Amino acid sequence: MHNISVKDRFVPFIHQLQNEICAALEQADGKAKFREDRWERPEGGGGITRVISGGNVFQKGGVNTSVVSGKLPPVMAQQFKVPDNSSFLAAGLSLVIHPENPYVPTVHANWRYFELYGEDGSVRDMWFGGGADLTPYYILEGDGVHFHRTFKEACGGYYEQYKRQCDEYFVNKHRNNEARGIGGVFYDYLRPSAERTAEDLLQFQFSNGNAFISSYLPIVEKRKTAPYGEAQVEWQEYRRGRYVEFNLIHDRGTLFGLKTNGRIESILMSLPARARWEYDYHPAPGSPEAELLEYLKPREWVKP
Repeated sequence: MHNISVKDRFVPFIHQLQNEICAALEQADGKAKFREDRWERPEGGGGITRVISGGNVFQKGGVNTSVVSGKLPPVMAQQFKVPDNSSFLAAGLSLVIHPENPYVPTVHANWRYFELYGEDGSVRDMWFGGGADLTPYYILEGDGVHFHRTFKEACGGYYEQYKRQCDEYFVNKHRNNEARGIGGVFYDYLRPSAERTAEDLLQFQFSNGNAFISSYLPIVEKRKTAPYGEAQVEWQEYRRGRYVEFNLIHDRGTLFGLKTNGRIESILMSLPARARWEYDYHPAPGSPEAELLEYLKPREWVKP
């Protein structure tokens, strides 16, 4: 058994992972470097925001860590059905990468840990959440297979369940249940149980976080020099409009940050540099753009 608390092992992990992911992305870009902002939250804790922009490969992206604590805001205490004077700690890494080339997919991932404390300071509740999902603009089936296979290996026997949860979560319900992308894995409120101890869940979180670089960077390397034109950029920006809609209307992480007086620049880091909206736009039947829409539905990417 480990004598160090889950919190004291998870926090160094996300900071180390932030360093590794940023270094890998900078190497793939070859030009742009991450800008770092360290910030403090008046109510307790703070974070490290790292943003990359204007690169050879990455138009805009961020890899953020935060460890915030203090009194639970009343709106969250009501949601969790706990006394108003409850305290909490939330730690996590969140990233969104928007590439320049329309043939390179956007990617999102986060891994987080939450503790809720009683009046005496003891841990009253704890849970993990996280996942990763891919949002391509043009469907290149091998990329989806690679991404899903990597996280299937990281999740083991839980892949099918968490893939399904991802398919159900990243959906623009106001757009006739159109998926944001081609999914990945998503899980939340993973609490210790007889079947999975806190140590099991922590190791599961390590496995998923450590899978990110190998899930995404090979796709970037394969697609970053693909030729494209203005028509492909316009489609990319149109689809990014849907990405914005999901993040501002449905995303629980965004809403949590806004309700807990989070740092606005970090919360909205996920938004792309450029997006567009066209009135009642439909791609030409049989076009590569129309083909993508057929993949924005749940499908089996990796055979059981």
